[in-house]
Amino acid sequence: MLGLAGLPLGLRFRFLDPAANAAAGELGALRAAPLDDSDAAAALADGCDVVTYEWEGVPVATARAAAERAPVRPGLEPLGVAQDRLAEKTRLERLDVPIPAFAPVDDAAALAAAVDRIGLPAVLKTRRGGYDGKGQRVLRSPADLDRAWEALGGVPLLLEALVAFDRELSLVAVRGLDGETACYPLVETEHEGGVLRVVRAPALQVSAARQADAEAMAGRLLDAFGYVGVLAVELFEHDGHLLANELAPRVHNSGHWTIEGAVTSQFENHLRAVLGWPLGSTAARGHSAMVNALGALPDPAAVLRVPTAHLHDYGKAPRSGRKVGHVTVTAETAAARDDRLTALRSIVEGWA
Repeated sequence: MLGLAGLPLGLRFRFLDPAANAAAGELGALRAAPLDDSDAAAALADGCDVVTYEWEGVPVATARAAAERAPVRPGLEPLGVAQDRLAEKTRLERLDVPIPAFAPVDDAAALAAAVDRIGLPAVLKTRRGGYDGKGQRVLRSPADLDRAWEALGGVPLLLEALVAFDRELSLVAVRGLDGETACYPLVETEHEGGVLRVVRAPALQVSAARQADAEAMAGRLLDAFGYVGVLAVELFEHDGHLLANELAPRVHNSGHWTIEGAVTSQFENHLRAVLGWPLGSTAARGHSAMVNALGALPDPAAVLRVPTAHLHDYGKAPRSGRKVGHVTVTAETAAARDDRLTALRSIVEGWA
């Protein structure tokens, strides 16, 4: 999707991906190599104007090898911080970004001590790895501790208070090379089993003050990192306040609606930022929704019968739980958007 956004701008791309048949190969030269292959990353970057990444699991050593040949943006520091939940929470806390209570857990005794301090319910998470709900166990009673430790113990962990949130929100922000910053409207996200299923944009019943609070959080992070590119901040709305949940130093699934639903997509704005170009407008075009296609794609004809629906096929082989595409709809009103979303969900999720 970065490539699709960049080709109309006259940009040319090279891609590094472990899969020799990665869909990005249709948009530029594809080097198939493991993401921990520093030599492949250096060769990829050689002669490029700029290098970027679109997954926070890219090893920092790989990004460092590329940075010896070309600028890497957003940079190595946000990549490293996002790969360690303890480093991420510590950085957020240091910047006075509100977050749930947390504690590092390195052994069973530390887990018991953390539960005494934070209380239950809580979530035990691996500090590294884990994605779409993986590497996590919810603790609701003391009886859950042993089972959770047996399932996750042996690697550094983090215990975090389980927030009884009112809803989940996400803010996608972008910062340019000159420090110019822009934010998209807050969106409401719906997860199932830790996996993002639906996004509604803009989120309803968001005051100007609430939007400003979210933008201030993102701004502190962007400035602290000297960030260049798109950053997503996943949030909990709880008791009239916002709490930061996770960071994603990249274009993000909760921002895919911007392709059809915003004046400038998150993908184009990421490219503008890393190239030092002026940022585009982040204003929403009416009301939008996105539904992820998990496991397999729905019937394209059925999807496209829904007014204003747009199907995005990622070119990935079907696999249970895998994000293989998404569908968006747009409308002038939230009510019309929701009617179309209901129709879409019956089609898309019936194939998931």
